[in-house]
Amino acid sequence: MTFHWDDNQPIYWQLRERTVAAILDGSLDEGQPLPSVRQVAVDFQINPLTVSKAYQSLVDDNLVEKRRGVGMFVREGARRKLLESERRHFLEEEWPRIAERIEKLGLTIEELVAMNPNGERTQ
Repeated sequence: MTFHWDDNQPIYWQLRERTVAAILDGSLDEGQPLPSVRQVAVDFQINPLTVSKAYQSLVDDNLVEKRRGVGMFVREGARRKLLESERRHFLEEEWPRIAERIEKLGLTIEELVAMNPNGERTQ
């Protein structure tokens, strides 16, 4: 598996964010096991300690649980917790900048609603 890492962020954090994205998009369901540390290390050609650090951060955030001798599993409620956190972050951090840009560009609600995510007019 070929994957290009961003040099501006630690690899463990990028791996953590990939796992969070998989939980959010349903690729990893609640109760489902995470791929083993060894398998992820081989797949991405990274140090197993890096994978362990990424997984441990998920455990620390109560998104994943460690089952001794069995592996790591997505906790019940992890997706809901992530959605709440992501929504809060969007509304508090990202939306104000976006709203300011919309205002500076003089865009109207009607113009925004008429566009799809690809920037094409839908109406």
